[in-house]
Amino acid sequence: MSVGRGKYLFPSEIIMYSPRFTITQNILKNIGAIEAAKAVIDASPLIPLYEKQFREDARVKTIYFGTRIEGNDLSIEQAKKILAFTDLKADIAEIGEQTGIVARERDIQEVINYRQTMDLIDQIGDRDTKTYTETMLKKIHAATINNLVPPEEAGQYRQVQAVWGDQRTGKVYFRPPPAIEVSYLIKDFLDWLNASTSREIHTCLRAAIAHYVLVAIHPFTEANGRSARAFATLILYQEDYDIKKLFSLEEYFDKDIMGYFKALAEVSEQKGPIEDRDLASWLEYFTKALAIELDRVKDKVKKLSRDSHLKSKLGRQIVLSERQVKLYEFLQENQWLTMGDAAKILSFVSTDTILRDLRDLLKKGVVKKTGRTKGAKYTLKT
Repeated sequence: MSVGRGKYLFPSEIIMYSPRFTITQNILKNIGAIEAAKAVIDASPLIPLYEKQFREDARVKTIYFGTRIEGNDLSIEQAKKILAFTDLKADIAEIGEQTGIVARERDIQEVINYRQTMDLIDQIGDRDTKTYTETMLKKIHAATINNLVPPEEAGQYRQVQAVWGDQRTGKVYFRPPPAIEVSYLIKDFLDWLNASTSREIHTCLRAAIAHYVLVAIHPFTEANGRSARAFATLILYQEDYDIKKLFSLEEYFDKDIMGYFKALAEVSEQKGPIEDRDLASWLEYFTKALAIELDRVKDKVKKLSRDSHLKSKLGRQIVLSERQVKLYEFLQENQWLTMGDAAKILSFVSTDTILRDLRDLLKKGVVKKTGRTKGAKYTLKT
């Protein structure tokens, strides 16, 4: 299935931008995996405390890795300390002093800014109309770059030629369009994004297209990568793919930083204007990243939901360790568990540790025991 270029009427004017790509088997496979994981996550009951902690963890990772991609040198522990600081409007030097963090003021400011950017995304969206505007884009940029550039550059399109590359290596991947073309290119893109015809395209592909197009246009002097990723996140959140806000694409991109830059660069190395470039390879990369991240989230949610199931079954919240989860999963699939079975499942720990885990499960009312010593059998308590 191909989606070609077109000239869509919306409303009564010609939309000049239309992305060119082919729906490959890899894209279909990735979208299928995304939908499968989304269904499990959306349907899984979570203990409120777990969900809150899980969401906060994903948010920290989004902020930390979202800035680290651009060369921020803070550790995740330092980022957590900054994000836990109550008054983020305080002077940067004061925040550094109060948290005990010795780092570049710019690095601290970038983390604060990206937190404010994520807060902004929660505020500016309109799930009813799902309309995207230049004002939204400019507000996102202004939040990411606050106090890092002169005020007149925050949320304003660049007036100079720019280059796009990897700040870590200094490698230049491509030169974006001239500054004079930026406002027209953004308008054309947003007209397409808001058109009824483009809304027929899967949300994850729309987010991926937005990510690439904003990087390719490079509308601002700085923080284009952060703005592009944040705008793509806005689309996912707006169009019912927030998935309880339990995921962080930024973490995947950072851990595969060379693959991430390469996927973007391969499209931009194609000759011709942005609308003539085939986006299929980038869409494969983006959807694969989201599928892998959501699969990871799905596995964790299933474990947490298992605890929720125990709460409903036993009338109270039950928290299992990772070792106990393995034993519980075995009992779900088998009639009983022996010490020999447990030793095979938890081969990396001592017999004393296994016994302590089993005694704890007995105490919590999760399992019951029949027999004694080595011949004892454990079954799920019904």
